[in-house]
Amino acid sequence: MRQGTAPGMRARLFLPLLIAATPAIAATREDEQAWINATIMGSIGSSRVAYFAEVQPRFVSGASRLGTLILRPAIGWKFSDAVTAYAGYAHVETNVRGGADRNEERLFGQLSWTLHKRGPQTLSLRTRLEHRRQSNGRDTGWRVRSLARFATPLGAPERTRALVSVEPFVALNDADWGARGGFDQVRSFAGVEIPLAGRSTIEAGYLNQYINEARGNGRVNHVLSLALFIRP
Repeated sequence: MRQGTAPGMRARLFLPLLIAATPAIAATREDEQAWINATIMGSIGSSRVAYFAEVQPRFVSGASRLGTLILRPAIGWKFSDAVTAYAGYAHVETNVRGGADRNEERLFGQLSWTLHKRGPQTLSLRTRLEHRRQSNGRDTGWRVRSLARFATPLGAPERTRALVSVEPFVALNDADWGARGGFDQVRSFAGVEIPLAGRSTIEAGYLNQYINEARGNGRVNHVLSLALFIRP
């Protein structure tokens, strides 16, 4: 009588097929970071001309070293109390460990508006179109990013407010310095807004940044975010 294939032999026969049929699991790298932001913003006198200027150092590798420094000024026009358009410029310096540092020069247009306001509760949106050039390539990259932000008071209206926001980024084209058209990244934030003197505030909380990298890989940054907004 013919004997059946032994279990061990069956396993040896099917194991290579199983490995070949199983898709590769995308690698995900993670890092703990700290982003500090100081922004001054307001209007020029009683006119409709608006402005902001920010400096943002980002500490990476377990928040142990400066990885990125962003300088970003902009000038704008207030169409109403709810809608403001800006045109601006950003200089981005990136410290690459084990490689050449790179700079990015970025022009952008931005539209900010308050979609809904009910008492101290606010839902606001910000859409930004970026024109990007980097020192390690010759191409121009285009990217659009859109932030949705909701704030609601914790207790009395004049006290601390809870904040949540989400901001997806989409690259509109490929560039020789690494940009790939399509979904680029998404940032999700949860924290608090603390009032200071006048209309100035501090925003502090946790930001999760997921970056879509090449070949299906991803990168997740767990960020301690602290931002000072000065409104003279």
